[in-house]
Amino acid sequence: MPIDTIQAIGALLIGGVFVFAGIEHFLKFKAMRDYLASRKFPAPTLMLAAGSALEIVAGLMLSLGIAVPFAAGALIVFTLATNVMLLRFWASEEPERQVLRNAFLINLAVVGGLLVSGTV
Repeated sequence: MPIDTIQAIGALLIGGVFVFAGIEHFLKFKAMRDYLASRKFPAPTLMLAAGSALEIVAGLMLSLGIAVPFAAGALIVFTLATNVMLLRFWASEEPERQVLRNAFLINLAVVGGLLVSGTV
């Protein structure tokens, strides 16, 4: 299979994950907003709406091959900011610490995939 095809499939998959997550956040908006508020997230309603919209738009752009470096860059910034602000495993006790640390590390792997996708 040609490398261009493999890269396009990879961008479709990783972009699709963000589109799915963004849509799910809007569908479960109240529960997500309440969770963010409980975690002392600043302006949870605004941040959830903006973040979810960014996930959908940038995820679609990445999936469709539109302005790929910009889309990947936006998703990288979003993912890193969310990691630091929301998945603060270092401030938690076990067993929550392990769950948050695993999510944090998975998000770092996603950032790695976005870095590769954004350089196509």
